[in-house]
Amino acid sequence: MNRVPMTVEGADALRSELENLKKVERPAIVQAIAEAREHGDLKENAEYHAAREKQGFIEGRIQEIESKLSHAQVIDIKSIEPSARVIFGSTVTIIHLDDDREVTYKIVGDDEADVKKRKISVNSPIARALIGKEVGEVVVVHAPSGSMEYEIDAVEHL
Repeated sequence: MNRVPMTVEGADALRSELENLKKVERPAIVQAIAEAREHGDLKENAEYHAAREKQGFIEGRIQEIESKLSHAQVIDIKSIEPSARVIFGSTVTIIHLDDDREVTYKIVGDDEADVKKRKISVNSPIARALIGKEVGEVVVVHAPSGSMEYEIDAVEHL
């Protein structure tokens, strides 16, 4: 299977979630199932069925996180020589040439992407257009809503 790029912060967040699921959530749900069993008839015991369903979600999420981490290629942007080129992990400020709007994005892995936090996936149309370009270059982003032009204003490797 192909390696999936991920920032150090993204990998740390997944590891923290995994630890919480294994050390806090899993034991709590096992206890909840045990308590629900004590209430008698399992066929009509809503607490038992809810706890078992939650256990299924927790176990599924644990497997999903372990799989993601095993296929992750963790990239520490701080260990890469700084340059004016946009690379994975860069924080890029771009200017929309139609209306001079300025926006800043950090290019991250698919699992870390969160537009509200200004983190975009390396596989998004904007990131694909920006990767490898330098400050001052104009890029054309081909998105489902049409083509847009941006100028790269700044690149930081934080």
